[in-house]
Amino acid sequence: MRSFLKPAAGVVCLVALACAGCSSGGDDTSDGASAPPGRSATAPSPSPSATESSATSYAPYVSATTASATDSAGSPTAYNLAFVISDGNDCTPKWNGTYAIGDTAVKSRISALKKSGASVRVSFGGASGKELASTCDSASELAAAYGAALDAAGSTRADFDVEGDQLTDSDSVALRSEAIALLQKERSDLTVSFTLPVMPAGLDDDGLALLESANDHSVKVSTVNIMTMNYGSSYADDMGDYAITSAEAAHDQLKEVFGLSDANAWQGLALTSMIGVNDVDNETFGLSDAAQVREFAEKKEVAWVSMWSTFRDQQCGDGDNTDDAATDCSGVKQSAGAFAKAFAG
Repeated sequence: MRSFLKPAAGVVCLVALACAGCSSGGDDTSDGASAPPGRSATAPSPSPSATESSATSYAPYVSATTASATDSAGSPTAYNLAFVISDGNDCTPKWNGTYAIGDTAVKSRISALKKSGASVRVSFGGASGKELASTCDSASELAAAYGAALDAAGSTRADFDVEGDQLTDSDSVALRSEAIALLQKERSDLTVSFTLPVMPAGLDDDGLALLESANDHSVKVSTVNIMTMNYGSSYADDMGDYAITSAEAAHDQLKEVFGLSDANAWQGLALTSMIGVNDVDNETFGLSDAAQVREFAEKKEVAWVSMWSTFRDQQCGDGDNTDDAATDCSGVKQSAGAFAKAFAG
């Protein structure tokens, strides 16, 4: 998923509820879970904060540092705060690598997002900059860095957007898994999601290896969030169809990796699309695609749907460049907040 630093391509251990009535503590009741026999990982129950007619909630990615007029469109139940990464030199977590974790303006921004009753999820990583797992020297140091960011945001939800070089770096993958496991021992209410790139054929070998690493370290993960975007120049057909095909393939992989039932694998899956013009020239995700994804997600009771991002959920102005995916508009004809409303259902 694109970060705020520069354009870039692309946005665990997991098991859905194996028993009735399982839940977690804290403010993360939508991510509660219990592992079936023989498995260490966990995944979520249907969200009680979602609408009565659907277990699928709407949780868009937002800038942690800058407010957008479209943030509240669609009445999100949660916001994914993008992104916490290293300051570039050591194990110091910063928003976008530049803003201090305790920055007062950022704290005010997060407080404003919570006023509607929505929760916030801190997203670590993204497509640009240095992820903390590549700059911290030990699992305990990394866990402390993650914890500091969560505390600053007042959140018990962590999202790990792992892609590009970070996904292929087995050492950082293992260190991250170890650190998350340590953090969950300290924070019993911490829920974790992994955001991974996907293709219509499903997660690649590196994505599956990350899930296995999380399982090996007894990480409890609520959701696998797949980035249904940026497939490549050979994928020139309907983006809504590709999103559904990708979800079906990833769903089957989660069933196999974690020994899940069909329904539980859907409940442990989340879908994130890049709205409008994607980073690949032939890919444009329109409003009809968003409606198609929402309908599919509700039918399957997917945990949540998301988009990159609220600040792009508006039509570009006459002077904006739409040759590539824009950083502050969608590149398609729309009213402000239209994608959010389509995803919210």
